[in-house]
Amino acid sequence: MSSVPYPVQNLILGEDPLSLDRIRGILTRLEDTIIFSLIERAQFAHNPKAYRRGEFKELRDIGFNGSWLEWFLKETETFHAKARRYTSPDEYPFTDINELPPPILKPAPHPPILYPNKINVNKSILSFYVQHIVPRITRQATLALSALKRANGISGDEEFEDDGNYGSAAFVDLEVLQAISKRVHYGKFVSESKFRDDPAAFIPHIQSRNREALANLITKPAVEQKLLQRLRKKANLYAINFSPDGEPLNDSATRKIDVEGVVELYEDYIIPLTKEVEVDYLLVRLDGMSPEEIEALASKPKQNGQ
Repeated sequence: MSSVPYPVQNLILGEDPLSLDRIRGILTRLEDTIIFSLIERAQFAHNPKAYRRGEFKELRDIGFNGSWLEWFLKETETFHAKARRYTSPDEYPFTDINELPPPILKPAPHPPILYPNKINVNKSILSFYVQHIVPRITRQATLALSALKRANGISGDEEFEDDGNYGSAAFVDLEVLQAISKRVHYGKFVSESKFRDDPAAFIPHIQSRNREALANLITKPAVEQKLLQRLRKKANLYAINFSPDGEPLNDSATRKIDVEGVVELYEDYIIPLTKEVEVDYLLVRLDGMSPEEIEALASKPKQNGQ
């Protein structure tokens, strides 16, 4: 039986951080993280109160006017910033970096990997997650909650409000958001790898700001289709419940999560947003370079394509 190398995320000890094989391995492993985290979040009802700004008097009393999730993110990312998480080129906070403290430790000696840039699409990820992902993946738990409330004489809008699990739900929200963020921003690594492989193919389109041409250079429809096929199989497998004697309960009524919802998340949002990040990164790839430096890059022969 053939073995598949385990992708190393350590940017200091691992293999070439711009190897496309390594990058694909990281992205494949993040699929598992995202699916499992979504399954965990699906245990709890929608809890829309946790996503509306200014809903919690307790937070307003301490001067925080955002949502419960935004407060949870800021508090957690404050600690992560102190632990120098956001000095790594593959980590991005949802909180404004200017509102976070500096690291206590000196930055880790990461090799220069990405070209200097300030691309961070976490605001878009957070908005999409709150408005589209959470309501869909929590539908089953929310409907179960409404049935329970009706049985206890509660009807109307209050049936669907929440189950009160604000902390538990936010903890899983954090895991989902961080995994999606890492997956999307890894598009920068893809772009840098492909740019270094053949700078001459990219430079004219960067200079003419041709987003469509740049997207065509980095897009491989066949690879995307294989990704979606793999994702559907994984989600189908991970969503299965088992009977007490270990037999799989392989029917849609007992699934832990909406499988098609997971696939659509990737197809309609994660993949397109990753492409945007890839193109945005390429558009700043020549910033600050002299004409001589750009000409030297353009004259480099194409390396071994991956």
